[in-house]
Amino acid sequence: MPFLLLMYVISFLDRANIGFAKDALEANAGIHPKAYALAAGLFFISYAAFEIPSNLILYRIGTRLWMARIMVSWGLISMATMFVVGSRSFYILRLLLGAAEAGFFPGVVLYLTYWFPNRDRAQIFGLFYFGAPLAFIFGGPISGLLLQMNPVGSLHNWQWMFLVEGSLAVAVGVWSYWYLDNRPADAKWLSTSEKSSLENALAHEENDPSRRFAHPDIKLTSLLHDAHLLRFVLIYFFLQTSVYGVVFYLPSEVSTLIHEPAGFQVGMVSAIPWICALAGAYWLPRLADHFGQRQRVLVITLIVTACAGFLFPISHPLVGLIALSVVATGLISVQPLFWTFPANYLSGRAAAAGLAMINALGAVGGFVAPNIKAWADDHFGSQRAGLFALAAITLLNSGLTATLRTYRGNYKAD
Repeated sequence: MPFLLLMYVISFLDRANIGFAKDALEANAGIHPKAYALAAGLFFISYAAFEIPSNLILYRIGTRLWMARIMVSWGLISMATMFVVGSRSFYILRLLLGAAEAGFFPGVVLYLTYWFPNRDRAQIFGLFYFGAPLAFIFGGPISGLLLQMNPVGSLHNWQWMFLVEGSLAVAVGVWSYWYLDNRPADAKWLSTSEKSSLENALAHEENDPSRRFAHPDIKLTSLLHDAHLLRFVLIYFFLQTSVYGVVFYLPSEVSTLIHEPAGFQVGMVSAIPWICALAGAYWLPRLADHFGQRQRVLVITLIVTACAGFLFPISHPLVGLIALSVVATGLISVQPLFWTFPANYLSGRAAAAGLAMINALGAVGGFVAPNIKAWADDHFGSQRAGLFALAAITLLNSGLTATLRTYRGNYKAD
């Protein structure tokens, strides 16, 4: 789990580091603001398009080889961003980066189902979700430090940033090939009895007749007609729309709350909600499993999150920061609970395709969030309107989540 967490942090770092190089790209590489915005979004297009094929390949050839390929290729492409000149090369590299990284997240979710039975998955997914807030807490200072260091050689600092952070992905990718085991049967650090016990527990769940799409020859087109799976897709799409609403606008909202321009102080205060999110990702899945109520805890958390989303734009700075922390904590901590539902509903080849489909279409929320906020702000003539719209989406999603009917959706801890 610590190694998978490291991989997740690096993926966020290489996906989002262009935000720190925005001004430098404009000044040194001829990237205008509109071109930058389009390039940033193009990542999600190719990422979504290649999610399902990538995860099916992982299912066929094994996690170790395919995860190594994903990380090495995205690291090389991220490094190549240092050579960007003009918008066209920037567009191409962002599309290639999305295609290279596609399959990483759903691949890890699928991989974890090979190792952990249902009773442990919420907590394990919670540990994996540490990666997002950790990337936001530490990714900024790392990128900022690289951008502020004394220039070395003929390269600009922003070029060094892409070179160093891309190299890190390549190194960890090569390491992953030698470190990861495809299945428990391949693990030399497990005894024969431990392997047998774990594989029997997983096989019992995998072969349960109440589980959908368990047959290995299932036609993947049938996934598109399954109402439960489509509901998973819609819920996750709404979740990602809410999440990216926070990711894209949290620093500016903190700046407004504390009446300070963007800078070190805003950066430090902006880390507070993500620190809270770390605690939420750890404790909320454990709370849900303790009471055996994953779905109920998920729904209640979304309702509380939505209420906090309505509150913070109209609050005193201290109350607003608390409310913003609740929003970030809620949106991060419910996602480990969410993934237990499709992971326990699908199996085999259908799980590889279905999990990728959910993540791919959810990624479109990265496009939708800023556009909804911009439209609402413009339509209603208020900078708060977009934030209220994003909070309303979270509230709507709580009602949709309450209608879920899934295979083994809840688990009561012993």
